[in-house]
Amino acid sequence: MYLPHPAKPAVPLAHDGLRPATRALDAGLRPDPVTGAIAPNISMSVNNVFSPGAGTFSAEGADLTAQPYLYARWTNPTVRDLERRLAGLEGGEDALACATGVAAIAAVFLAVLKGGDHLIISDVCYAGAYELATRVLPGFGIEVTAVNLSDLDAVRRAIRPNTRLIHAESPCNPLLRLTDLAGLAAIARAAGVMTSVDSTLATPVLTRPLAHGIDLVIHSLTKFMNGHGDALGGAVIGRSEVVSRIRSQSGVYLGATLGAQNAWLILRGIDTLYPRLRLASENSLTLAQWLEGQGAVSRVVYPGLDSHPQRDLARRQMDLGGGMLTFQVADPSAMAVRMAERFRVIHYAFSLGHQRSICVLIPTAEIQASTYRMEGAALEEYRAWAGDGVFRLSVGLEDVADLRDDLARVLG
Repeated sequence: MYLPHPAKPAVPLAHDGLRPATRALDAGLRPDPVTGAIAPNISMSVNNVFSPGAGTFSAEGADLTAQPYLYARWTNPTVRDLERRLAGLEGGEDALACATGVAAIAAVFLAVLKGGDHLIISDVCYAGAYELATRVLPGFGIEVTAVNLSDLDAVRRAIRPNTRLIHAESPCNPLLRLTDLAGLAAIARAAGVMTSVDSTLATPVLTRPLAHGIDLVIHSLTKFMNGHGDALGGAVIGRSEVVSRIRSQSGVYLGATLGAQNAWLILRGIDTLYPRLRLASENSLTLAQWLEGQGAVSRVVYPGLDSHPQRDLARRQMDLGGGMLTFQVADPSAMAVRMAERFRVIHYAFSLGHQRSICVLIPTAEIQASTYRMEGAALEEYRAWAGDGVFRLSVGLEDVADLRDDLARVLG
Protein backbone atom coordinates (compact mmCIF):
# COMPACT_ATOMS: atom_id res chain seq x y z
CA MET A 1 0.00 0.00 0.00
CA TYR A 2 1.29 3.45 -0.92
CA LEU A 3 1.12 6.10 1.76
CA PRO A 4 0.83 9.68 0.46
CA HIS A 5 3.58 12.03 1.58
CA PRO A 6 2.14 14.32 4.26
CA ALA A 7 1.92 18.07 3.88
CA LYS A 8 5.17 19.73 4.82
CA PRO A 9 6.17 23.13 6.23
CA ALA A 10 7.62 25.69 3.82
CA VAL A 11 11.12 25.72 5.34
CA PRO A 12 12.12 24.33 8.72
CA LEU A 13 14.27 26.89 10.49
CA ALA A 14 17.00 24.30 11.02
CA HIS A 15 19.69 26.95 10.55
CA ASP A 16 18.72 28.93 13.65
CA GLY A 17 21.69 29.17 15.98
CA LEU A 18 24.12 27.52 13.59
CA ARG A 19 27.17 29.34 12.28
CA PRO A 20 27.45 29.82 8.50
CA ALA A 21 30.03 27.10 7.82
CA THR A 22 27.86 24.59 9.67
CA ARG A 23 24.77 25.65 7.74
CA ALA A 24 26.54 24.66 4.51
CA LEU A 25 26.47 21.08 5.81
CA ASP A 26 23.44 20.89 8.06
CA ALA A 27 20.81 23.50 7.15
CA GLY A 28 17.63 21.58 6.42
CA LEU A 29 19.43 18.22 6.60
CA ARG A 30 17.07 15.42 7.62
CA PRO A 31 18.39 11.85 7.86
CA ASP A 32 16.18 9.35 6.05
CA PRO A 33 13.46 8.24 8.50
CA VAL A 34 13.49 4.67 7.16
CA THR A 35 17.17 3.89 6.57
CA GLY A 36 18.85 6.49 8.75
CA ALA A 37 20.99 7.60 5.78
CA ILE A 38 22.66 10.95 6.44
CA ALA A 39 23.51 11.89 2.85
CA PRO A 40 20.46 13.35 1.08
CA ASN A 41 18.50 10.90 -1.04
CA ILE A 42 17.74 11.52 -4.70
CA SER A 43 14.11 11.27 -5.76
CA MET A 44 13.89 10.92 -9.54
CA SER A 45 10.13 10.33 -9.69
CA VAL A 46 8.20 12.91 -11.70
CA ASN A 47 4.89 12.20 -9.95
CA ASN A 48 3.82 11.23 -6.43
CA VAL A 49 0.70 9.62 -4.99
CA PHE A 50 -1.47 11.84 -2.82
CA SER A 51 -4.85 11.89 -1.10
CA PRO A 52 -7.78 13.33 -3.10
CA GLY A 53 -8.30 16.97 -2.31
CA ALA A 54 -4.79 17.40 -0.90
CA GLY A 55 -3.53 19.41 -3.87
CA THR A 56 -4.74 21.96 -6.39
CA PHE A 57 -4.85 21.90 -10.17
CA SER A 58 -3.61 25.48 -10.50
CA ALA A 59 -0.45 26.94 -9.06
CA GLU A 60 -1.90 30.45 -9.06
CA GLY A 61 -1.91 31.91 -5.59
CA ALA A 62 -1.01 28.58 -3.99
CA ASP A 63 1.77 27.86 -1.53
CA LEU A 64 3.15 24.87 -3.36
CA THR A 65 5.57 23.99 -0.57
CA ALA A 66 2.70 23.52 1.89
CA GLN A 67 1.09 20.83 -0.29
CA PRO A 68 2.11 17.18 -0.63
CA TYR A 69 4.57 16.44 -3.40
CA LEU A 70 2.45 16.19 -6.53
CA TYR A 71 4.49 16.78 -9.65
CA ALA A 72 8.18 17.47 -10.09
CA ARG A 73 7.71 20.73 -12.01
CA TRP A 74 6.07 22.13 -8.87
CA THR A 75 8.13 20.57 -6.08
CA ASN A 76 10.47 17.62 -5.73
CA PRO A 77 11.89 16.17 -2.49
CA THR A 78 15.53 16.44 -3.57
CA VAL A 79 15.11 19.93 -4.99
CA ARG A 80 13.31 20.92 -1.81
CA ASP A 81 16.26 19.68 0.26
CA LEU A 82 18.49 21.95 -1.81
CA GLU A 83 16.15 24.91 -1.31
CA ARG A 84 16.20 24.42 2.46
CA ARG A 85 19.98 24.31 2.40
CA LEU A 86 20.18 27.51 0.31
CA ALA A 87 17.76 29.36 2.59
CA GLY A 88 19.86 28.38 5.57
CA LEU A 89 23.08 29.49 3.91
CA GLU A 90 21.77 32.96 3.10
CA GLY A 91 19.69 33.39 6.26
CA GLY A 92 16.51 33.56 4.19
CA GLU A 93 13.06 32.17 4.86
CA ASP A 94 12.71 30.23 1.62
CA ALA A 95 14.38 29.54 -1.72
CA LEU A 96 13.36 28.58 -5.24
CA ALA A 97 15.78 26.45 -7.26
CA CYS A 98 15.70 26.75 -11.05
CA ALA A 99 17.33 25.07 -14.03
CA THR A 100 20.01 27.77 -14.46
CA GLY A 101 21.11 31.10 -13.04
CA VAL A 102 19.48 32.95 -15.94
CA ALA A 103 16.24 31.08 -15.22
CA ALA A 104 16.34 32.38 -11.63
CA ILE A 105 16.89 35.93 -12.86
CA ALA A 106 14.09 35.61 -15.40
CA ALA A 107 11.81 34.20 -12.71
CA VAL A 108 12.39 37.28 -10.56
CA PHE A 109 12.02 39.78 -13.41
CA LEU A 110 8.82 38.25 -14.80
CA ALA A 111 7.17 37.75 -11.42
CA VAL A 112 7.97 41.20 -10.05
CA LEU A 113 7.61 43.34 -13.19
CA LYS A 114 4.73 43.96 -15.56
CA GLY A 115 4.02 46.32 -18.46
CA GLY A 116 4.47 49.95 -17.41
CA ASP A 117 6.94 49.14 -14.63
CA HIS A 118 10.54 50.35 -14.47
CA LEU A 119 13.65 48.25 -13.77
CA ILE A 120 17.04 49.65 -12.77
CA ILE A 121 19.86 47.22 -13.57
CA SER A 122 23.58 47.44 -12.97
CA ASP A 123 25.27 48.76 -16.10
CA VAL A 124 27.84 45.97 -15.73
CA CYS A 125 26.61 42.52 -14.79
CA TYR A 126 26.37 39.01 -16.20
CA ALA A 127 25.75 39.33 -19.94
CA GLY A 128 22.75 36.98 -19.91
CA ALA A 129 20.99 39.08 -17.27
CA TYR A 130 21.85 42.37 -18.95
CA GLU A 131 20.70 41.25 -22.39
CA LEU A 132 17.48 39.75 -20.99
CA ALA A 133 16.71 43.05 -19.27
CA THR A 134 17.65 45.42 -22.08
CA ARG A 135 16.67 43.35 -25.15
CA VAL A 136 13.68 41.29 -24.04
CA LEU A 137 11.85 43.10 -21.23
CA PRO A 138 11.17 46.31 -23.23
CA GLY A 139 9.15 44.18 -25.66
CA PHE A 140 6.75 43.51 -22.77
CA GLY A 141 6.37 47.22 -22.03
CA ILE A 142 8.87 47.26 -19.15
CA GLU A 143 11.16 50.30 -19.00
CA VAL A 144 14.81 49.56 -18.20
CA THR A 145 17.61 51.89 -17.09
CA ALA A 146 21.23 50.75 -16.76
CA VAL A 147 23.02 52.52 -13.90
CA ASN A 148 26.46 52.32 -12.32
CA LEU A 149 25.20 51.05 -8.96
CA SER A 150 28.47 51.87 -7.22
CA ASP A 151 27.26 55.51 -7.51
CA LEU A 152 24.40 55.75 -5.02
CA ASP A 153 23.58 59.31 -6.11
CA ALA A 154 23.04 57.97 -9.64
CA VAL A 155 20.67 55.37 -8.18
CA ARG A 156 18.63 58.08 -6.45
CA ARG A 157 18.41 60.07 -9.68
CA ALA A 158 17.32 57.02 -11.67
CA ILE A 159 14.38 56.05 -9.46
CA ARG A 160 10.98 56.91 -10.95
CA PRO A 161 7.44 56.64 -9.58
CA ASN A 162 7.02 53.39 -11.54
CA THR A 163 10.34 51.84 -10.47
CA ARG A 164 9.62 48.41 -9.03
CA LEU A 165 12.98 46.64 -8.90
CA ILE A 166 16.70 47.41 -8.70
CA HIS A 167 18.91 44.51 -9.78
CA ALA A 168 22.56 44.56 -8.72
CA GLU A 169 25.56 42.24 -8.90
CA SER A 170 28.38 42.40 -6.37
CA PRO A 171 31.15 41.82 -7.24
CA CYS A 172 30.04 42.44 -10.81
CA ASN A 173 31.19 40.27 -13.69
CA PRO A 174 33.73 40.93 -15.17
CA LEU A 175 34.98 44.13 -13.51
CA LEU A 176 34.83 42.95 -9.86
CA ARG A 177 33.36 46.34 -8.98
CA LEU A 178 31.27 46.35 -5.78
CA THR A 179 27.90 47.79 -4.85
CA ASP A 180 27.30 49.13 -1.35
CA LEU A 181 24.45 46.76 -0.55
CA ALA A 182 23.34 48.40 2.70
CA GLY A 183 23.33 51.81 1.04
CA LEU A 184 21.42 50.51 -1.98
CA ALA A 185 18.87 48.74 0.23
CA ALA A 186 18.26 51.90 2.26
CA ILE A 187 17.63 54.00 -0.86
CA ALA A 188 15.31 51.39 -2.37
CA ARG A 189 13.39 50.82 0.85
CA ALA A 190 12.76 54.56 1.26
CA ALA A 191 11.33 54.63 -2.28
CA GLY A 192 9.27 51.46 -1.86
CA VAL A 193 11.36 49.60 -4.44
CA MET A 194 12.36 45.92 -4.26
CA THR A 195 16.00 44.90 -4.60
CA SER A 196 17.66 41.78 -5.98
CA VAL A 197 21.37 40.99 -5.93
CA ASP A 198 23.19 38.39 -8.00
CA SER A 199 25.75 37.14 -5.48
CA THR A 200 27.18 34.37 -7.65
CA LEU A 201 30.79 35.59 -7.43
CA ALA A 202 30.59 36.21 -3.69
CA THR A 203 28.57 33.24 -2.42
CA PRO A 204 27.36 33.40 1.19
CA VAL A 205 30.92 32.61 2.28
CA LEU A 206 31.91 36.17 1.35
CA THR A 207 28.72 38.23 1.46
CA ARG A 208 25.14 37.63 2.60
CA PRO A 209 23.04 40.32 0.89
CA LEU A 210 19.87 39.66 2.90
CA ALA A 211 21.74 40.68 6.06
CA HIS A 212 22.41 44.06 4.40
CA GLY A 213 18.70 44.69 3.77
CA ILE A 214 18.43 43.30 0.22
CA ASP A 215 15.11 41.60 -0.59
CA LEU A 216 16.21 38.79 -2.90
CA VAL A 217 19.58 37.12 -3.48
CA ILE A 218 20.21 35.19 -6.70
CA HIS A 219 22.85 32.59 -7.51
CA SER A 220 24.01 30.72 -10.53
CA LEU A 221 24.44 27.44 -8.67
CA THR A 222 26.49 26.22 -11.63
CA LYS A 223 29.45 28.20 -10.37
CA PHE A 224 30.95 28.24 -6.85
CA MET A 225 27.94 26.75 -5.08
CA ASN A 226 28.18 23.48 -7.02
CA GLY A 227 31.89 23.98 -7.51
CA HIS A 228 32.61 20.95 -9.71
CA GLY A 229 31.64 22.10 -13.20
CA ASP A 230 29.19 19.26 -13.71
CA ALA A 231 25.69 20.60 -12.97
CA LEU A 232 23.60 23.58 -14.08
CA GLY A 233 21.35 25.36 -11.60
CA GLY A 234 20.11 28.66 -10.26
CA ALA A 235 18.30 29.95 -7.19
CA VAL A 236 16.52 32.91 -5.65
CA ILE A 237 16.31 33.29 -1.86
CA GLY A 238 14.33 35.69 0.31
CA ARG A 239 11.16 36.13 2.34
CA SER A 240 8.66 33.28 2.13
CA GLU A 241 5.80 35.32 0.72
CA VAL A 242 7.95 36.76 -2.08
CA VAL A 243 9.58 33.45 -3.01
CA SER A 244 6.17 31.73 -2.92
CA ARG A 245 4.82 34.27 -5.41
CA ILE A 246 7.81 33.78 -7.71
CA ARG A 247 7.44 30.00 -7.45
CA SER A 248 3.69 29.97 -8.23
CA GLN A 249 4.13 32.32 -11.19
CA SER A 250 7.52 32.16 -12.90
CA GLY A 251 8.71 28.99 -11.22
CA VAL A 252 5.81 26.96 -12.58
CA TYR A 253 4.77 28.72 -15.78
CA LEU A 254 8.23 29.29 -17.26
CA GLY A 255 8.96 25.60 -16.87
CA ALA A 256 12.62 26.12 -15.93
CA THR A 257 12.53 23.44 -13.24
CA LEU A 258 15.73 22.11 -11.72
CA GLY A 259 16.07 18.36 -12.14
CA ALA A 260 16.60 16.12 -9.12
CA GLN A 261 19.95 14.81 -10.39
CA ASN A 262 21.44 18.30 -10.63
CA ALA A 263 19.92 19.28 -7.28
CA TRP A 264 21.63 16.29 -5.68
CA LEU A 265 24.97 17.15 -7.30
CA ILE A 266 24.72 20.76 -6.12
CA LEU A 267 23.88 19.64 -2.58
CA ARG A 268 27.03 17.51 -2.66
CA GLY A 269 29.03 20.51 -3.80
CA ILE A 270 27.67 22.81 -1.09
CA ASP A 271 28.98 20.40 1.55
CA THR A 272 32.51 21.68 0.80
CA LEU A 273 31.60 25.28 -0.08
CA TYR A 274 33.34 26.92 2.88
CA PRO A 275 36.70 25.11 2.69
CA ARG A 276 36.72 25.48 -1.10
CA LEU A 277 36.13 29.24 -0.99
CA ARG A 278 38.66 29.70 1.78
CA LEU A 279 41.36 27.94 -0.23
CA ALA A 280 40.34 29.69 -3.46
CA SER A 281 40.52 33.05 -1.66
CA GLU A 282 43.94 32.22 -0.23
CA ASN A 283 45.24 31.16 -3.65
CA SER A 284 43.69 34.23 -5.31
CA LEU A 285 45.32 36.67 -2.92
CA THR A 286 48.72 35.01 -3.40
CA LEU A 287 48.39 35.16 -7.19
CA ALA A 288 47.02 38.72 -7.20
CA GLN A 289 49.96 39.96 -5.12
CA TRP A 290 52.41 38.10 -7.35
CA LEU A 291 50.80 39.42 -10.55
CA GLU A 292 51.08 43.01 -9.29
CA GLY A 293 54.86 42.55 -9.31
CA GLN A 294 55.08 41.26 -12.90
CA GLY A 295 56.30 43.71 -15.51
CA ALA A 296 54.03 42.28 -18.21
CA VAL A 297 50.93 42.99 -16.09
CA SER A 298 49.63 46.55 -16.16
CA ARG A 299 46.83 46.16 -13.60
CA VAL A 300 45.31 43.63 -11.22
CA VAL A 301 41.82 43.93 -9.71
CA TYR A 302 40.98 41.77 -6.70
CA PRO A 303 38.72 42.72 -3.77
CA GLY A 304 41.29 41.41 -1.29
CA LEU A 305 44.05 43.75 -2.48
CA ASP A 306 44.75 47.12 -0.89
CA SER A 307 44.88 48.50 -4.45
CA HIS A 308 41.21 47.70 -5.13
CA PRO A 309 39.42 51.05 -5.71
CA GLN A 310 36.74 50.08 -3.16
CA ARG A 311 39.04 48.55 -0.57
CA ASP A 312 37.13 49.93 2.43
CA LEU A 313 33.77 48.69 1.12
CA ALA A 314 35.27 45.28 0.38
CA ARG A 315 36.54 44.96 3.95
CA ARG A 316 33.20 46.07 5.36
CA GLN A 317 31.00 43.92 3.14
CA MET A 318 33.08 40.83 2.30
CA ASP A 319 34.50 38.26 4.73
CA LEU A 320 37.12 37.10 2.19
CA GLY A 321 38.48 38.34 -1.15
CA GLY A 322 36.94 35.49 -3.13
CA GLY A 323 38.09 33.22 -5.92
CA MET A 324 37.98 35.71 -8.82
CA LEU A 325 40.57 38.20 -10.03
CA THR A 326 41.23 40.09 -13.24
CA PHE A 327 44.42 41.39 -14.78
CA GLN A 328 45.46 43.36 -17.87
CA VAL A 329 48.42 43.18 -20.25
CA ALA A 330 49.62 45.33 -23.15
CA ASP A 331 48.58 42.92 -25.94
CA PRO A 332 45.65 40.86 -24.62
CA SER A 333 44.89 39.08 -27.91
CA ALA A 334 48.41 37.72 -28.24
CA MET A 335 48.42 36.74 -24.58
CA ALA A 336 45.16 34.82 -25.01
CA VAL A 337 46.74 32.76 -27.80
CA ARG A 338 49.78 31.98 -25.63
CA MET A 339 47.50 30.89 -22.79
CA ALA A 340 45.53 28.50 -24.99
CA GLU A 341 48.81 27.00 -26.25
CA ARG A 342 50.98 26.97 -23.12
CA PHE A 343 48.77 26.50 -20.07
CA ARG A 344 49.41 23.14 -18.40
CA VAL A 345 47.26 23.54 -15.26
CA ILE A 346 44.92 26.47 -15.85
CA HIS A 347 42.24 25.91 -18.50
CA TYR A 348 41.47 28.57 -21.12
CA ALA A 349 37.68 28.35 -21.08
CA PHE A 350 34.46 30.12 -20.17
CA SER A 351 32.57 29.74 -16.87
CA LEU A 352 33.98 30.10 -13.37
CA GLY A 353 33.77 28.89 -9.80
CA HIS A 354 34.90 25.31 -10.44
CA GLN A 355 37.49 23.29 -8.55
CA ARG A 356 39.95 23.76 -11.41
CA SER A 357 41.33 27.17 -12.41
CA ILE A 358 39.82 28.76 -15.51
CA CYS A 359 40.99 31.88 -17.37
CA VAL A 360 39.51 33.71 -20.34
CA LEU A 361 39.94 37.08 -22.05
CA ILE A 362 36.96 39.47 -21.98
CA PRO A 363 37.84 42.00 -24.73
CA THR A 364 36.36 45.42 -24.08
CA ALA A 365 35.46 46.12 -27.72
CA GLU A 366 33.76 42.75 -28.10
CA ILE A 367 31.63 42.84 -24.96
CA GLN A 368 30.68 46.45 -25.60
CA ALA A 369 29.55 45.60 -29.14
CA SER A 370 27.63 42.50 -28.10
CA THR A 371 26.22 43.38 -24.68
CA TYR A 372 26.69 46.71 -22.91
CA ARG A 373 26.86 49.12 -25.88
CA MET A 374 28.04 51.99 -23.69
CA GLU A 375 28.91 55.44 -24.90
CA GLY A 376 30.45 58.60 -23.47
CA ALA A 377 31.13 58.74 -19.72
CA ALA A 378 29.78 55.22 -19.13
CA LEU A 379 32.23 53.74 -21.62
CA GLU A 380 35.09 55.76 -20.11
CA GLU A 381 34.19 54.41 -16.66
CA TYR A 382 34.17 50.84 -17.96
CA ARG A 383 37.55 51.31 -19.64
CA ALA A 384 38.94 52.79 -16.44
CA TRP A 385 38.39 49.36 -14.87
CA ALA A 386 39.00 47.11 -17.89
CA GLY A 387 41.24 48.91 -20.37
CA ASP A 388 41.24 47.07 -23.71
CA GLY A 389 40.20 43.87 -21.98
CA VAL A 390 40.60 41.85 -18.81
CA PHE A 391 41.70 38.31 -18.22
CA ARG A 392 39.10 36.87 -15.86
CA LEU A 393 40.82 34.27 -13.72
CA SER A 394 38.69 31.92 -11.63
CA VAL A 395 41.17 30.47 -9.17
CA GLY A 396 40.76 26.83 -8.24
CA LEU A 397 42.08 24.44 -5.65
CA GLU A 398 45.40 23.48 -7.23
CA ASP A 399 48.73 24.10 -5.52
CA VAL A 400 49.24 27.83 -5.85
CA ALA A 401 52.89 27.34 -6.89
CA ASP A 402 51.74 25.37 -9.94
CA LEU A 403 49.26 28.12 -10.82
CA ARG A 404 51.98 30.74 -10.48
CA ASP A 405 54.30 28.67 -12.70
CA ASP A 406 51.57 28.40 -15.33
CA LEU A 407 51.05 32.16 -15.38
CA ALA A 408 54.80 32.80 -15.49
CA ARG A 409 55.01 30.47 -18.51
CA VAL A 410 52.66 32.67 -20.53
CA LEU A 411 53.70 36.08 -19.17
CA GLY A 412 57.29 35.46 -20.26
